[in-house]
Amino acid sequence: MAISTAKGSRNLEAVTPLLVRDDDEVLEGYVDYRGYPSKRSKSGGWRSASLILGGGSLERFAFRGIECNLVNYLTGPLGQSMAIAAGNVNLWTGLGSLMPVFGAIVADSFLGLYQTNIISSILYILGLGFSTLAVALISNNQETSRIAAVPSTELQVLFFASLYLVALAQGYQSTIQVFGADQFDRQHQEESKANTSFFNWWLFGLSLGVALAYLILPYIQENIGWGIGFGIPCLAMVIGLVLLLLGHRTYRFAIRRDDTCPCSHEDDQEASQNNPQQIIPTHEFPNKVLHAKKDDTKENIISGSSRRKHTEVKKTLKLLPIWSSCLMYAIAWAQVPTFFTKQATGVDKSIGQSFNIPSASLRVFIPLTTMCCTPIYDRVFVPLARIVTENPSGITEFQRIKIGMTISVLDMVIAALVEKKRLGIAQEYGLIDIPNSTVPMSFWLLVPTELRSIGLSLSFGALGVGNFLSSLLIFVIDEITSQNGRDSWFSNNLNRAHLDYFYWLLAGLGFLGLVAFAFLEKSFSKENISLERTAQA
Repeated sequence: MAISTAKGSRNLEAVTPLLVRDDDEVLEGYVDYRGYPSKRSKSGGWRSASLILGGGSLERFAFRGIECNLVNYLTGPLGQSMAIAAGNVNLWTGLGSLMPVFGAIVADSFLGLYQTNIISSILYILGLGFSTLAVALISNNQETSRIAAVPSTELQVLFFASLYLVALAQGYQSTIQVFGADQFDRQHQEESKANTSFFNWWLFGLSLGVALAYLILPYIQENIGWGIGFGIPCLAMVIGLVLLLLGHRTYRFAIRRDDTCPCSHEDDQEASQNNPQQIIPTHEFPNKVLHAKKDDTKENIISGSSRRKHTEVKKTLKLLPIWSSCLMYAIAWAQVPTFFTKQATGVDKSIGQSFNIPSASLRVFIPLTTMCCTPIYDRVFVPLARIVTENPSGITEFQRIKIGMTISVLDMVIAALVEKKRLGIAQEYGLIDIPNSTVPMSFWLLVPTELRSIGLSLSFGALGVGNFLSSLLIFVIDEITSQNGRDSWFSNNLNRAHLDYFYWLLAGLGFLGLVAFAFLEKSFSKENISLERTAQA
């Protein structure tokens, strides 16, 4: 194969002979940091993926370290009501969850994965740095003042602007994972196995980062200082960016083909056989975009490719109603960083006589459960399910979604029952009008016995829309339930609030979403079969 440019040609036959060792072969579809075809022995693999794993874990540590205790900061030093604080957290996390969709579009269409990751990391560091500055100034002003005054408008603007800069940088989430997977050649037997292992380690690494954030940062924020508690995530993100940059010379950069050509991978191979000088490097910096040269051979195969692409678009559009039915799950998930965290401030979380667990740290059981259940699911459940279903994956993707939605409904039911019990104990001990008191109910009694980056980003998008809907729902319910002088369901005094009613409502909505999903999934499966038959014809 020869690679030519507009200025001349550079023949690579000398460096890519027909007979090469397997570990030194030139990889089809990948280039190195200079824009030249990548060699297996000199690029990618675990040496590159491990740096990306480290950066991804540190990013989750930084984000969750801020998000996990944000509602307590807003209702504490910033003096916001519980309903407004919950709404602000939902809006912020909602925007952050939508940004991966935008980041994926930018990466796939303009900058490439690597540059998008670098720019997102820089925005991340700026946002965390300015938020640390704002928090430090607010703490200093409140310490020098004799009364806990509400921060000035200027400091609040600086704080929220920096938070939303962090949310904007969340486009990082979809692109960094895909970039890590690109370090393995899925057409190579050994690297294909490593690619599957990468995703398992990715989930483990992210869960580890989140668990450490929940264990360490809430205690520092509440007992040492909010400024330090915000500064540590900023430092973690700086280290993550350094790790990402360290692998620059060893990364593999997947080819992005000309968007004007709807050809499939097979079509490109067929065209390249007829035109060996088809691929040209268009940039020296590794986006590493290689555009397919337009020729008569390619035009001859566009017709069949267009039909296949049209079928895929129709199948994707059919998924949108199913995606919408999953929003009820996302609304339930949105309560974790808000009301769940705030509720935990009112129960006894002490271990022994001296140590009290910060309320935000109780969320550590979420990533710990993920870390424990992932190997059980992969090594125990899937092999057993294969025997019954004869499906290589054990169960289908739709079945997994239905199980997850069912669990989320049960979560809301349990949350409602627990809150009802907590309110009963508060009334029994005469603590209804003492909102800052600790209800004598131990926490430990509550413990239960090619557009790949865009496709991945849609799952984040569902969580983002769910957070927006949660914020809207809280606002509407707060307005309705606080009329005529009544206590709102989200009263600042949790002992007079009715979060249990809210959880029952979410359980009902989640059940309706589950029913809608089951109906739409059946309809989609039937229409999908029909579309495939049409495409084959």
